[in-house]
Amino acid sequence: MFVPNQYREPDGSWMVDLIRNNPMALMASNSSLAGESPATSPFATHLPVIPDPQMTGDWSADLSGGTLLGHMNRTNPHWEALETGSNVLLVFTGPHAYVSPTVYELTPAAPTWNFTSVHVHGVVEKFDSLDETLEVVQSTVRAFEGKFGTGWDMSESIGYFHKLAPAVGSFRVRVTRADGMFKLSQEQEPEVRGRVQRSFAGRECGRHREAARLMSELPCPQL
Repeated sequence: MFVPNQYREPDGSWMVDLIRNNPMALMASNSSLAGESPATSPFATHLPVIPDPQMTGDWSADLSGGTLLGHMNRTNPHWEALETGSNVLLVFTGPHAYVSPTVYELTPAAPTWNFTSVHVHGVVEKFDSLDETLEVVQSTVRAFEGKFGTGWDMSESIGYFHKLAPAVGSFRVRVTRADGMFKLSQEQEPEVRGRVQRSFAGRECGRHREAARLMSELPCPQL
């Protein structure tokens, strides 16, 4: 991902936070199925991905050495095409919003789209055992219930999970590097950037308000 210097994240923690807050990723990888023509690849699947709760130590600046967990339906051709040891790309999209030139209160001006994104490159490891898949699923439930849910207790549904698990393919991604782009009007003068932030904060849409929050917290480089 091309990231101009003014839009780079200040440190890796910003990328980890974006992943935790926006865990619905797009996984892309090349096809390895026999007989597949180039026109059918690469594969791309939207799926939930979480930081591996078993990971110890701090994340590096580019997230290399970190591990992520995910799962998908085994009937998805993407699952068959995935091979342990192959390279994958995970794309996480954070808050984003259109910026109208009217917000700038300047002429001439041009519209743009503010957005946040993290591209994670890594090597995939497919899990074979049912127990490993169940652990990935349960870890995902714990992560999402803790952050987005209402504290649902899964204990009475573990038997149901066992019935579903054979149809689920789970995996670990060992991160080799990641790029984060936080394009939040850093190229604008402070007073103009402030107008954009206030415009976002005043919208009813949640992603606008979240973009405004990030703008208030993200260190802005000197122009």
